[in-house]
Amino acid sequence: MPSFISDVLNELKNQEVELSQLTFILPSKRAGVFLRHEIAAQTTKTIFSPTILSIEEFVEELSQLKSITNTELLFEFYQIYLEANSKNEAEGFDSFSKWAQVLLQDFNEIDRYLIPSENILEYLKAIQDINHWSLEKNQTALIKNYLSFWEKLSLYYNNLSLKLRNSGCGYQGLIYREAIENLESYIQFNNDKQHVFLGFNALNTAESTIIQELLHNGIAQIFWDIDSCFMNNVNHGAGFFLRNYQRSWKYFDKHPFNWKHDYYTSPKNVSVIGIPKNVGQAKYIGEVLHNLQQQNGHLNNTAVVLSDETLLTSVLNSLPNTIDALNITMGFPLKSVPLASLFDQLFSLHKESKTTIYFKEIVAILTHQFIRPLFQDSSIDYVEKMTSKIYDNNLTFLTVESLIEMAPKYSNLLSILFKSWNNNAIKGLQNCSKLILLLKKHLTQNKENNLIALEYLYRFNEVFNTIRSLNTNYNYINDIKALNSLYKEVLSFESLDFQGEPLQGLQVMGMLESRVLDFDTVIISSVNEGILPAGKSNNSFIPFDVKLEHGLPTYKEKDAIYTYHFYRLIQRAKNVYILYNTEPDVLNGGEKSRFITQMEIENIHNIKHSIVAPKTPRIASSLQSVLKSDDILFKLKEFAQKGISPSALTNYIRNPLDFYYQKVLGVKEFNNVEETVAANTLGTVVHNTLEDFYKPLENKFLTIELLLKMQAQINDTVLFHFKDIYREGDITKGKNLIIFEIAKRFVSNFLKKEKALIEAGHSIKIIQIEADLKTKVQVEGFQFPVILTGKVDRVDEFDGTTRIIDYKTGKVEQAKVEVVDWESITTDYTKYSKSFQILMYTYMMRQNGLINAPVEAGIISFKNLNAGFLKFAKKDSVTSRKKDTLITEETLINFKQQLDKLVLEIFNPKIDFVEKELS
Repeated sequence: MPSFISDVLNELKNQEVELSQLTFILPSKRAGVFLRHEIAAQTTKTIFSPTILSIEEFVEELSQLKSITNTELLFEFYQIYLEANSKNEAEGFDSFSKWAQVLLQDFNEIDRYLIPSENILEYLKAIQDINHWSLEKNQTALIKNYLSFWEKLSLYYNNLSLKLRNSGCGYQGLIYREAIENLESYIQFNNDKQHVFLGFNALNTAESTIIQELLHNGIAQIFWDIDSCFMNNVNHGAGFFLRNYQRSWKYFDKHPFNWKHDYYTSPKNVSVIGIPKNVGQAKYIGEVLHNLQQQNGHLNNTAVVLSDETLLTSVLNSLPNTIDALNITMGFPLKSVPLASLFDQLFSLHKESKTTIYFKEIVAILTHQFIRPLFQDSSIDYVEKMTSKIYDNNLTFLTVESLIEMAPKYSNLLSILFKSWNNNAIKGLQNCSKLILLLKKHLTQNKENNLIALEYLYRFNEVFNTIRSLNTNYNYINDIKALNSLYKEVLSFESLDFQGEPLQGLQVMGMLESRVLDFDTVIISSVNEGILPAGKSNNSFIPFDVKLEHGLPTYKEKDAIYTYHFYRLIQRAKNVYILYNTEPDVLNGGEKSRFITQMEIENIHNIKHSIVAPKTPRIASSLQSVLKSDDILFKLKEFAQKGISPSALTNYIRNPLDFYYQKVLGVKEFNNVEETVAANTLGTVVHNTLEDFYKPLENKFLTIELLLKMQAQINDTVLFHFKDIYREGDITKGKNLIIFEIAKRFVSNFLKKEKALIEAGHSIKIIQIEADLKTKVQVEGFQFPVILTGKVDRVDEFDGTTRIIDYKTGKVEQAKVEVVDWESITTDYTKYSKSFQILMYTYMMRQNGLINAPVEAGIISFKNLNAGFLKFAKKDSVTSRKKDTLITEETLINFKQQLDKLVLEIFNPKIDFVEKELS
């Protein structure tokens, strides 16, 4: 099936028109590339290339005005705004820019549709006067300012238009209005030039006027691309504009309307596929392309049209590796490259002037992929050094000076990154430029491997040069907030161009880039309401009814534009894949598009519907396991010779795989800054405080006097240990202050409990505090002895009975230190881990000859202090009644049997480390 461009050229060939003398005008520059290629393919002799322009280029040439960028226009408008308002009334540039963008878009629409500005702007003012009772005498300052804004709209428009015209530049709408002014003289001086307009659909009033005038003067032809199926159906949105032109343009009273085709009804393979989420669509596109390439051997005349252009990155990552020819018409947004996140972090950091910096902001910048290499020399990674010091010392907030002390060699770089910009835009720009130069110096040392990074850097350097130039010319950016807004504004228009084959292989494009172009195979993504079509949006100061009154486009016309583009893509295609998201959300559009439903109702094509589940790899539900290789067994033996603690063994009981990672491989938990005091830190502080109090009392009896002396020292001792363990973490406010007070309360309540026991006539003799235990035991059936280690919090004599005590700052109930079945003590972590620990302490002390059975062992829980000393107890397996709270030789023999079984299991080469399901 011939393409639209090919049809146009064949028609001109039949007319025997000299192509070199023609001026082709198309909806986009992209279409011009394909037109030039088609001319070269059809021409059998050497000719000069005809003039090929986009409609914007043609109108700009007609107007003699130069197009101004959106950012420059914003600055020019702000200058007009300042002139029209007193210093006290005028807003800052940052707040001004938020509403000015919308107003400038309205000015643009007014001009493009050639509406007399005074008509509509005065109309808007009159509406607001009525709404807000403008004749009311007692108006508030807010209402006065509001009405003043609407009153000055005409002044803003007229002054801005005049200033831009005098400067020889303009925004699109002003250029179109000026082009209409120059149209008559252009026709007089170019009456021998022939213009060919092709592929247009929705024309604004200015474009419509220009084309009609050129047609009436016999110096233009126009070729439409529409199917008769759409034109003949008065309700079909795809023909909405062209039906109107055929009916209202006087030119078509005497001339034929070229062209209406009958391509849409030709046989097509149409597939409508519902896929969950955007990434699912991207993956499916990759699969379709892979299958097409295998079937055809190539992907020529194939297009992927992204209705939602944010899918670009996902689609590129999903393309088959076998694609050898690819062209991407969309640029890659500069705001999406890795370097953009660095400057975002810097602006976020410096938005406010502050003397100290939050550690997460520092770590995020230091560990950024572009910054970290700057802090490395041949032997030291200074980022690792600085972050380790931050984590080890719980430094939540830091000064620039403290950072420089950690790495004095990089004082200049640290100052550029972290020294306050003092809310000064010029200072911010200078620091960004200095950083770019440092990055360039580093990257050019290995230029061949950093070409893409250097390209990123070059483009960001251009962005900051643009901002600096604008600020030099206008000087409106006075603070970092305004600078950040301008940076985002400039960055939003920047993109990196892809290198590719513009006329070969697969074409990846947005919906607007597809204008005039035809493909045999089309894959259209994100065909959902809110995306295709875009749906209602009212980002305008002009109300809907006022737009209707003055002939400005509304969402209805925008829907018709999307309808035309969608159907035009399909009309010549042979294979059509329409993809929609089955799980849309607020941000990513709504249900499947009405266009799909419309095609179903038309019933012209046999549409194949399917819902595709994402092909994500299934994660096996089976638990992981690790074989005990010779190397692992060797490390286990080393571990056994160093000493196995009760916590290591209970860790194995809880989950053997965790034991393997932590004890065999030595994998440590990530050491992060404790912004809030962690539970283990609280426990260590309480343990250390009690050690300080009780260690000097070993082999002594507790007295009330000693306990009162301890109580007087609680605050200082707890504070000392917090500073020792929590380092430079702040405990003077917030949750940390509460935890500090809790630690003091734990110790105070414990001492009160001890005092009450002595007052009740009990005797307590301290035997040992924080006793280090180490014993070598022979496990039956094991070839070498195993060393057991541990530290007992406290050993005392209570009314003559020896007690082995373990402190717990968490809550422990009596049931956690009771054993019913000895077999379960090495298998059920939740129920018996506490019992296992205290029994192992007792066993080691007995082995070292430090105690003689029977003894008591148990836990003092600071969150359950009223329960007192929670004694270990063996319960009867039948009646579940407590059998005995004394640990006898029999108890230790039963425990030793279970301990031996556990050790043998850990070291048995035939038993793997198998992961346990944790509840």
